[in-house]
This record gives sequence, structure tokens and C-alpha cells, in this order.
Amino acid sequence: MSGGAANITVALLNKPAENGREEDELGMKEKVWNESKKLWVVAAPAIFTRFSTFGVSMISQAFIGHLGPIELAAYSITFTVLLRFSNGICDLLYVTDI
Repeated sequence: MSGGAANITVALLNKPAENGREEDELGMKEKVWNESKKLWVVAAPAIFTRFSTFGVSMISQAFIGHLGPIELAAYSITFTVLLRFSNGICDLLYVTDI
């Protein structure tokens, strides 16, 4: 059982670069490009979520604003509290993972 784990670790440590060459043979430009692609895979969903949350908020406020000022104020307070609460929970989960 432990021999299999050692093989897996060795295979992960000796992983060749994406274009077939070893990591040490890549130039700085290629290393930066590879890291940038990996970063965008992680960052793109977060960026999309931030923009879509803002868009939903603005569209909802526009429609609720037609109902009246009291309803718009109630929605704004509720949305702000819920958004801050959810961001706080995400931050708390992030800090506990580190």
C-alpha cells in the first residue's frame, strides 16, 4: 500500500510541462504564460460571480424602485445585510482553511 503512494508522489513531482519539455527547460515567458492560464482557471468564476451579483442587484433595485420608496429601502437594507453576511461566511471559511 505504501509503495503505491510513493509511486503517486514521484509521478506528481516529475510531471513534465504542458508542451512536453521539462519545467527547467522552459523560458521565463512560457513559465509566466502557464502560470497565468492556471490563475485564470481559478479567478474567472470569482470574477463572473462578482459581476453577476452586481448586475442582479442593480436590476432588482430598478424593478423594486417602481413599487415605491419604502419597498426600495427595505430591499436595499436586506440585500446589503445578506451580501455582507455571505461575504463574512466566505471569509471565515477561507481563514479556517489556511
